[in-house]
Amino acid sequence: MVAVVLAALLIMTYIIYQFHDRLFGLSAIAAMLHDTLVILGVFSLLGHFLGIEVDTLYVTAVLTILSFSTHDTVVVYDRIRELLAAFPSKPFSEVVNLALNETAVRSLNNSLTIVFMLLALVLLGGGSIRIFAIALLVGTISGAYSSMFTASPILVVWYEFLSRRQKLAAAKR
Repeated sequence: MVAVVLAALLIMTYIIYQFHDRLFGLSAIAAMLHDTLVILGVFSLLGHFLGIEVDTLYVTAVLTILSFSTHDTVVVYDRIRELLAAFPSKPFSEVVNLALNETAVRSLNNSLTIVFMLLALVLLGGGSIRIFAIALLVGTISGAYSSMFTASPILVVWYEFLSRRQKLAAAKR
């Protein structure tokens, strides 16, 4: 847990620095929390039903997945930033939707390549790395999902909430 929290804080700091907006960092961390909870939940079930124990390879897999998920999220966020500069008059949600549409194929191809390799490791690899490969497989699928369907919608919801709040505050003045 300490490693995940430390990694999350460092990643959030980096994203806030790169995008000059705390909403991007907070949204990425929310998506990372989703990925962490999915992996933790799956391994809790595997531990309960199959007796699988968490070890250092599990921690390594979780941290690897967090970096993979963050990388996918940063690709989407970078495209959002580029499109915001290109279309400043478009509503934020439309810009995010356009960015997701433009990066979806890349993200899907990248994730499927990793999933196929990890499936081969789970099915054909040795017993010493099977649990590690399962953790990476679960995390890769969750990370691919959360980069597009968790981080970006959270970013849009927070952005629109803060925009409405600022408009209400300005109207009251």
